[in-house]
Amino acid sequence: MFLLYVDESGSALDPNSKFFVLAGVAVFERSTHWLDKHLTNIAARFDAVVPESVELHASPMRTGRDGWDVFHPNDRAQACADILHLLSDRQSRIKVFVSVVEKNLLPAQDILPHAFEKLAVAFDNYLIARHKNKQDAQRGIAIFDNSTYEQSIQALTRVFKHQGHADGYLRNFAEVPLFLDSKASRLIQLADSVAYWIYRRYAALDDRGYRMIEPHIHGFSGGKQGAYELLSEQTQTELNCLQTPPHPFPAPTAIGAVLDAVQRRVA
Repeated sequence: MFLLYVDESGSALDPNSKFFVLAGVAVFERSTHWLDKHLTNIAARFDAVVPESVELHASPMRTGRDGWDVFHPNDRAQACADILHLLSDRQSRIKVFVSVVEKNLLPAQDILPHAFEKLAVAFDNYLIARHKNKQDAQRGIAIFDNSTYEQSIQALTRVFKHQGHADGYLRNFAEVPLFLDSKASRLIQLADSVAYWIYRRYAALDDRGYRMIEPHIHGFSGGKQGAYELLSEQTQTELNCLQTPPHPFPAPTAIGAVLDAVQRRVA
């Protein structure tokens, strides 16, 4: 089974944000323990005694909010880079799916349903393609951070599965989406980082994180079937003119080196 951990960035109903991003990280079920371990190793840099107390949320880590101000900005930036670097592990079979909506292009009440439909259909099509092309029949389930959208998302899934969506039916979801407290799930925290750094590309023209995420967006034959955008021409033009970031992320720390550093700190 593939688990799609999903989080949002930029509230669908917040008039102060211009974009809404819904991003999912699809992980094969046997890879979750490995990812949890390495995310906890990153958290242990900031509390080696009780790393479980450290939530890896990208926005506070970048800005120094919620207690992150006591850590040096370079250490926070290194952790952000190392979290996203976990996407590149070949054995984990990670795929990223994302919907980006420029909110003034849709009525407010349609933003979440539209973004979720595009995300769910792309994930479902990925599972269909695995079955057809690799003879690998897998079901999937979406796992969200706790939010006010729970009833809406679950209702939408039932509609897409039993009544259909614009392009057919959802055929490979094993159950309606589950909702977890991000404190209890490192994989939700990983989805938070992916959603946030994708959001930064559109909202702040800061594509440092997106550059690390983009190679892992699901795609084939030169396309990015796992990415959906509803954007104005002006936004498209701005994105096409993005320059190299003046303050790029540091080079990611090798995974083995992360573990060694944690062990030295505990010792």
